[in-house]
Amino acid sequence: MDMSGMSSHTATATATSASASATGAAMSMGGMGGSSSCKISMLWNWYTVDSCFIARSWHVTSKGAFAGSCIGVIFLVIALELLRRLQREFDRYLHRVNGTAAASCCSPGTADGSDVASNKGLGVQVPTLVRSAGVGRLRLWQQLARAALCTVQFAVGYFVMLLAMYYNGYIIICIFIGAFLGAAMFQWDTYYACNDGPETRDSCCN
Repeated sequence: MDMSGMSSHTATATATSASASATGAAMSMGGMGGSSSCKISMLWNWYTVDSCFIARSWHVTSKGAFAGSCIGVIFLVIALELLRRLQREFDRYLHRVNGTAAASCCSPGTADGSDVASNKGLGVQVPTLVRSAGVGRLRLWQQLARAALCTVQFAVGYFVMLLAMYYNGYIIICIFIGAFLGAAMFQWDTYYACNDGPETRDSCCN
């Protein structure tokens, strides 16, 4: 039995199999963008050209395209802050049309007029949720509209999270920039008081 011939045949078969596997892997990645492959990493990276995000169609093939992607991410996060602002403004509108007294809703103290923080010796006034007796009910379409706005916010936020999970340093920095700009433009209303006190995100006036 020719052992050298068998070894040569085995080595050839192994090399062919490895080549086919490598070709298949290259095609699976290269299919995202034609001739070049996508650079995807689950570790921190600074990929620019040939980076891919979310879908096969989002394959960055040039530095200009990557710059456009970064700008788009910034505007996406700004849009998320805009949606949050719209949610708050819509709630304020519903308070007006339903006859809700916003000041009584956000008035400091408990229902009996006592100050929770003062009772604890803190000596400061903290806005608490005191629902007035005249609060109007939400109609079904109003609550459905609020739920729709919340759903859109959730979807955009989830999309931003998926982008961050590519661990691309440039994309993550752009997310931070968008959050900063969005807060600077659309969060003015969270500072001003309903009743000469700070209005927080969790208050019913939001």
